[in-house]
Amino acid sequence: MSKQRLSSGTVRIGLVQSRVVEDIEANLEATDRRVGEAAAGGAEIVCLEELFATPYFAQWRRSRYRFLAERIPGRLSSFLSSCARRHGVMLVGGSIYERASGPKGFNTTLVFDASGRRIGKYRKMHIPHDPAYYEQYYFEPGNLGYVQIPTRKVIIAPLICYDQWFPEAARINAIHGAQILFYPTAIGWSGDMKASEPTAARRWQQAMCAHASMNGVFAVAVNRVGREGNLAFWGGSFVADPFGDVVARASASQEEVLVVDVVLRKVRESQKGWGFLANRRPDSYRDLTR
Repeated sequence: MSKQRLSSGTVRIGLVQSRVVEDIEANLEATDRRVGEAAAGGAEIVCLEELFATPYFAQWRRSRYRFLAERIPGRLSSFLSSCARRHGVMLVGGSIYERASGPKGFNTTLVFDASGRRIGKYRKMHIPHDPAYYEQYYFEPGNLGYVQIPTRKVIIAPLICYDQWFPEAARINAIHGAQILFYPTAIGWSGDMKASEPTAARRWQQAMCAHASMNGVFAVAVNRVGREGNLAFWGGSFVADPFGDVVARASASQEEVLVVDVVLRKVRESQKGWGFLANRRPDSYRDLTR
């Protein structure tokens, strides 16, 4: 467990929940505008959604979409850097399709400080492969490990969408000192799912609330809205506090910029009060890695 002293101040975060269209340039213009709106509301850290610049192409297995991948640095990483610098915010850049040496790439989150300097890079570890989410056709599992980013006020950790279903990812970040987990996301209703699994959106929220509660950290999920192909994204971006309570939530159907004050002393109160991290028994968990 990290011995780093945890801050007890307040940090204001912004969640950018958007619709995405086919025109990448239009998506970038809209993103820049909404990051500016969050900054005008006092946000110090702003988070975008997964694959924020493009439609969610992974609902289809089509080789032509592999041409959307780009090297880093590249067009999208340069945009994120300049956006952070222009608006004077730390930017958790949702995710982009990062080109690699083979036919597949990575689903990658880049984090920039308020000067536009890149301070973090995380590649999505858990890659789904289900109807409407054929991500293994496009993405390799991440190979950078879990990444914690210390800043002047807070330690953050980016995870991406499907990572939110795995408690190990949240726990590893927490024991290394992360106080806020950011989950850029693209999830919604497909086919007859709304009829066959009507509680799916609630289950999604509950999973991250559980990570927040069991680890004594804040969990921030930033989803998209609108219909793209066969998916109707369910929005509902939210912030859960270290006791597992949802303290702010965006619309299920509308674009929205949500600005929320995060009181970091709650991290210490939850972790010390309940002792979930201090009383772990790592020696008894060997079966997890067999």
